[in-house]
Amino acid sequence: MEKKKRRRNQMNNPALEKFLSYLYVILGSSLVAIAFNVFLLPNEVASGGVSGISTILKSVFDWKPAYVQWAFNIPLFIAGLIFLGLQFGVKTAIGTVFLPLVVFLTEDWEAWTLDPLLGALFGGIGVGLGLGIVFRGGASTGGTDLAAQIVNKFTGFSLGTCVAIIDGMIVLAAALVFDIEKGLYALIGLYVTSKTIDLVQVGFGRSKTTLIITNRQEEIREGIINKIDRGVTKLSAYGGYTHDERPILMCVVDQTEFTKLKQLVKHIDPTAFVITMDASEVLGEGFKRY
Repeated sequence: MEKKKRRRNQMNNPALEKFLSYLYVILGSSLVAIAFNVFLLPNEVASGGVSGISTILKSVFDWKPAYVQWAFNIPLFIAGLIFLGLQFGVKTAIGTVFLPLVVFLTEDWEAWTLDPLLGALFGGIGVGLGLGIVFRGGASTGGTDLAAQIVNKFTGFSLGTCVAIIDGMIVLAAALVFDIEKGLYALIGLYVTSKTIDLVQVGFGRSKTTLIITNRQEEIREGIINKIDRGVTKLSAYGGYTHDERPILMCVVDQTEFTKLKQLVKHIDPTAFVITMDASEVLGEGFKRY
């Protein structure tokens, strides 16, 4: 019991949380920079962002990628402060400056593969992993993300559309500067990065949200609580045809418990109407801590 209390107090320690958030930014930025130098740059995979621009300019003018990234990141960060306000804070400033620094420090590392497909796949994973960690620290690495936010403010396009347009232009430029095949590899890297970020943000765990409409609510409710050991929420609802009151039972279960829940409902009420949806992240009692 004492160990649990100590662990809870540590988790609620603001100083520790602040330290960890800065650590996430530094660690994540380092992973992005290393993945860029050992996977993306040597294979000329310009998968969006300022790193993609620096890859193209390295090929065309032989400019050092770290200098190019500083040249884009710092003015974009200042523009973000001017047009979007002071919402970015110190952590984003650290990510903006620290990532190119690690790119500079690791620029002499040898490529881990010279296969463009492997470079796109593992580079995308490395960049996505690093960015996901940075986002968990409540920051970003600046760059085209800030440019997208500025365009979003003045054009009315959604943020996702702005990011897609900017990254799409960079991938198109890569296809023109290198060749179509390199542009396709860049698209693969961009896709893998986005999926890896999602994975870092929500984790590997998957749960199921189940809505149950039944005439035997109490029996199913008790079965879920006593046999599956999960909570149930009763939602008020009315039949669209009959206008009769038809409360809905809502239950969130782990993926491994879903079959047990289906069997329970089928045993109690084979005529029950069951709707199941994926829940990518569940926070709270019995699932993941905040």
